[in-house]
Amino acid sequence: MYKKQTFKQSEDKCESVFSTLPRRSLSQVDNTLVFICELRHGKIQRLRNSNIEVRVQLPSRCNVHQLRLSICIQVQMLSSLPDPFSLLDPEQYQLLYKKWEDWYEIYDDHQVLNTLGVQWFLDARGSKTTRILMQPLPEVTEEAWTAQQLLTYLTGYNLISVASNRLSELNFARRKFASPRREEIRRRDTRTYALEPWVTSAPLMKDQKVLLSYEMLVILYYEDKNFKVKVDVSAFPRCLIEIFLQRMSEIDNTLKNAPEELTLKVCGREEFLDGNHPLSDFLWVRHCLKTMQELHLSVIHISSLLEDTVRPEDWPLVDSFTGIPGLHEDFSLSNKEVEDITMISLRDCDRPLRVKLLGLDIPQLPSKAPQTIYVESCILYGSKVVSSVCSTQKTFTDEVLWNEWLEFDVLLKNLPYGAKLNFTVNTTASDGSAAKESKSLASEGKTPDYQKGNGKVLFFVNFLLIDHRSVLSQGLHTLYMWPFPEQEEEVFTYEADKLSSATNPEQNCSMAITFLLDRYSFPVVLPRGYDSSGVCLSPRVSDAHSTELAFCGSHSNKASPASGGGVTSAVPPRDVSDKASLKRFKEESTHYGSNLPQFLRTVNWLNPSTVHDIHWLLSHWNPEDLEVPIALELLSVDFADELVRKFAVQKLESLSNEEVLRYLLQLVQTLKVEPYHDSYLARFLIQRALRSKRIGHYFFWYLRSEVSGCLYFRQRFVVVLEAYLLGCGQAMLTGFLHQVQLVECLHKVAIDIKKLFPDKTDLTANGTVPVLHLQDMLRACSLPSQFQVPFDPRVKAGPIMLDKCKVMASKKKPLWLEFSCPESQGPPIAPVGIIFKHGDDLRQDMLVIQTLVFMDSVWQSQSLDLNLVPYGCISTGHNIGMIEIVRDAVTIAAVQRSRGGNTGAFKNDALFEWLKGRSLVQEIHFQAMERFVTSCAGYCVATYVLGIGDRHNDNIMITDQGNLFHIDFGHILGNTKRFLGMNRERVPFVLTPDFLYVMGRLNKRSSLYFQRFKNTCIQAYLALRNHTRLLVTLFSLMMLTGIPELSCTQDMRYLREALQQDQTEEEAFNHFLQQIDICEQLGWTVQANWWIHMVAGIKSAAP
Repeated sequence: MYKKQTFKQSEDKCESVFSTLPRRSLSQVDNTLVFICELRHGKIQRLRNSNIEVRVQLPSRCNVHQLRLSICIQVQMLSSLPDPFSLLDPEQYQLLYKKWEDWYEIYDDHQVLNTLGVQWFLDARGSKTTRILMQPLPEVTEEAWTAQQLLTYLTGYNLISVASNRLSELNFARRKFASPRREEIRRRDTRTYALEPWVTSAPLMKDQKVLLSYEMLVILYYEDKNFKVKVDVSAFPRCLIEIFLQRMSEIDNTLKNAPEELTLKVCGREEFLDGNHPLSDFLWVRHCLKTMQELHLSVIHISSLLEDTVRPEDWPLVDSFTGIPGLHEDFSLSNKEVEDITMISLRDCDRPLRVKLLGLDIPQLPSKAPQTIYVESCILYGSKVVSSVCSTQKTFTDEVLWNEWLEFDVLLKNLPYGAKLNFTVNTTASDGSAAKESKSLASEGKTPDYQKGNGKVLFFVNFLLIDHRSVLSQGLHTLYMWPFPEQEEEVFTYEADKLSSATNPEQNCSMAITFLLDRYSFPVVLPRGYDSSGVCLSPRVSDAHSTELAFCGSHSNKASPASGGGVTSAVPPRDVSDKASLKRFKEESTHYGSNLPQFLRTVNWLNPSTVHDIHWLLSHWNPEDLEVPIALELLSVDFADELVRKFAVQKLESLSNEEVLRYLLQLVQTLKVEPYHDSYLARFLIQRALRSKRIGHYFFWYLRSEVSGCLYFRQRFVVVLEAYLLGCGQAMLTGFLHQVQLVECLHKVAIDIKKLFPDKTDLTANGTVPVLHLQDMLRACSLPSQFQVPFDPRVKAGPIMLDKCKVMASKKKPLWLEFSCPESQGPPIAPVGIIFKHGDDLRQDMLVIQTLVFMDSVWQSQSLDLNLVPYGCISTGHNIGMIEIVRDAVTIAAVQRSRGGNTGAFKNDALFEWLKGRSLVQEIHFQAMERFVTSCAGYCVATYVLGIGDRHNDNIMITDQGNLFHIDFGHILGNTKRFLGMNRERVPFVLTPDFLYVMGRLNKRSSLYFQRFKNTCIQAYLALRNHTRLLVTLFSLMMLTGIPELSCTQDMRYLREALQQDQTEEEAFNHFLQQIDICEQLGWTVQANWWIHMVAGIKSAAP
């Protein structure tokens, strides 16, 4: 009786399921798809009836869920499965298909069948047919669990704990990132990846070009043997290996290796000389040439290197169109019966967006809670408010109820992909009034109030109106809001945190807002395009002439001829195959490319027809014609359109590894402005990191630092980092494991030291006690025996040298640490010195040093060697990081103290005598003078352009070889220190009388060195002016970090003014000469500040 009843219930359920399928469409054979589904139980065993297959026939516009329903019906009728309705649950059974060598999972139940990437064939009836597989989800193995635990440790975040919903954006991104990862791994050259050389494309300096005609002395080491050979620096590494094999054959015939089985490794460094590059292109070879050192290389077998094996994927790939709906015609309501409707196209929703604000709930009121509040709701696209509306005012209690509709003046059909619904809880204005009417701000280009830091916003949160699957959000939602940080000044900030769609994870103590969106009988999706009869398929940018007019308007700072802020659509559409128009368009695009960002800022992105025109325009534009600064600018917060950002990424794909590294810091930050986790930029960065260990190393630390410090985008950075770690290989994973262990140990030690010695004076008052405590703590730590240094993976450190470690006398108690180098062939290597800092955000220092490296590359491209010292610096977590200790270097303050104590600040000859004492040989002294003059010129230009402030004699250093360099970049872009309301810094850059004395500039007497200094400054300054746009773009992208001194448009204005962007070259030439004159006249003020600094006993953590 029970079995009959169960069968009857299943039959009724089956009938109800079948009623949801579009029956009348099954007869439309021309638009029908056939699926032959094989059912499997487990991995190998079949069901009771072997080789059970069901044949399902459905209209092409049906979705995957309806496919599951049909399969369920067939299986129920066959009575071949005890619980056929388990097939409906994607958490129990997965749908797969095979394409070439890979298995793909049909992951999204909302995906339209005709968008599947399956391999179709025609059956006997002429219907499009494919084969699919349905099987239970595989169980998680112990090996997979262990691998996931390692990823959790390396990323610093347990992704599994928050990735329970398979349809969440987090899980979607995890699964979709598998495709670019596997694609990159398959085409990755194992040798190039393992032995990637550190090379440069910069030309040799003038003094180094002479060496091209000479032979370089190279010492080759192999096991217990070594050979000295001389080789031309224009030769390739293979030439050295062949010489080695020839020499070995003369003394030992047992070595039978082919040249390709061997490689050259720099002794004592994780750096290889391999590939088709002349020796002169390798960075280490250039270093040896510059310092006149011998080149020591080990010959090693490729097979002896740690393998870059990648653990097989636990997941099948997902269909490439997962989360991407079909065309508008698949969902259009035109000429359809109700039973034919499966989803609704957003473009058919001709009604305004509205939201019903239900109320707020907060566990505990703020300490200074206002009496009344109101809620402002905005539609955000990128950083722009396109419409906003305010609620009525209410008394602020722990529970505030509104139950009122807020209606926007934006139609649902015009919502773009990536649009967000923003809510802010605000205090009422002083006059007690708040605007209650909706207002459109698209044409005005206004920014939300919460970005102006006016202190009126208490809480904020953002919500994606169209989710990652292109489905419009509906129904009831409760979001946990972020408290809004108070700002000191009313300045516009680009902080990306305020644009994040993440919610506050601290749900127990955060403000909750509940609202209701309109519900529909079916899912509403944003189609990926229009059908052939749609009004927007043909381009409305009529020809190249209209494009030229648009860009000319942008170039002349006039409004572009547009309808509603976009490209004009008054001209009848033309056929896109008009080759003459396209040819002219291609020719004109290179001319107007520099104005593309300005032109795109005038576009009305809420006009689908206009947006379609822009997409057509970009599709006929070769990304190679775009300049890198323009591409980077298109990735800023100002441009939210997916295809615009894709266009920019396509340009970046042509960059070399060296160039990607140059911009990697900014590109990682730019991930914050992407509307969704899965983006073209994220995929590009993952693939380039998997292609290059150099990029991958820094990519890991840039991401991990943000995971620990950026709550708003933590999950995004984790999912991208996980995607990289799953493909980087075992060798990289082992290296990262050791580095993370080191950072965690040192982090704990730094915190404990601060607890023991909270005051700065404690260090000097207690003598050697801090050092002894530090040594005991380090001794108790489980430090790795060897590790690659996070700020430079070419350097490998060994055991710690406890007797050389100390706590530095600085407010943040940085740790001075020294590590021995692992044993290696070749001459002894100096210990590895690291300063570990806790309590400082090193991202600003990283930005300055990265910019110095960029400036150096600009100067080197013009054969200018300014002898900069861009020491290593990296943030390894939230307010923690490492700085490289520069060997054989002292502060200017130390030099001055050695020549007269505190009064040494006024002794103009102190620095000159110190340098003279380090260079007893005339030739070495001459070289030291050259380095001093050029490095002083380089840092004068760099510190002026970057507006680096707080320059005193404890953060300016000099090496024994004469290289002057600056450290500790706490104040940039003209944000100088003030004392009693007065600006302490009265000079544009540091050029003190003791610096001038070294150059022979006494009492304004002319000297060759000073003239050389001025000429070098001017040449370097003018060279940077040619890259003004790129420098401004790089800094503007870093505004996303929230660095205090890089947060507003005024900071960018300083950079433009320093580079004299709007002046002629002659005016810029004279401008910098004037700055040099000012420094000469006011140099005594700098000396006075330095004397005060020395008397006060203030010291900085110098590398």
